[in-house]
Amino acid sequence: MSSEELDILLKVTVSICLGGLIGIERELSHKPAGIRTHMFVAGAATLVIMLSTLLIDQFTQSYDNVSADPVRVLEAIIVGISFIGAGTVLKSEKDHNVYYLTTAASILFAAGIGITVALERYGLAGALTLLVILVNAGVGGVEQKFLGKGKKHTDNVDPGN
Repeated sequence: MSSEELDILLKVTVSICLGGLIGIERELSHKPAGIRTHMFVAGAATLVIMLSTLLIDQFTQSYDNVSADPVRVLEAIIVGISFIGAGTVLKSEKDHNVYYLTTAASILFAAGIGITVALERYGLAGALTLLVILVNAGVGGVEQKFLGKGKKHTDNVDPGN
């Protein structure tokens, strides 16, 4: 394995670990997307960015007039991850409430953290991971205590986010 490939593997591993931390909080909150989902989302985002970087480098070395638009790669990741997040959202026919939007948002955020790691902004990625965990756990606790969210269960669906 080349040093470039080892670098990619290290970045994906860091992203997987950070995504896993978010997933642990979601798992402890009994949400539909947990540790492995968040790990894979963060790792996949890093991998896609790194592979697109390799691809751009390879094409620009081989062809003189190739232009690259890295924003398109970001757009593709966001669209793909949004489909995964949408799969976690549930609308109850009984009470007409929508559930698990926060989990869908945390999946999207895990992808953003993966992109951040791919851009070698490790401190920022770590701080963002902690921020997501604090928001999910802290604000979720406030919602339960003061707003009464998460106390009643309807058809085995946790009404929390």
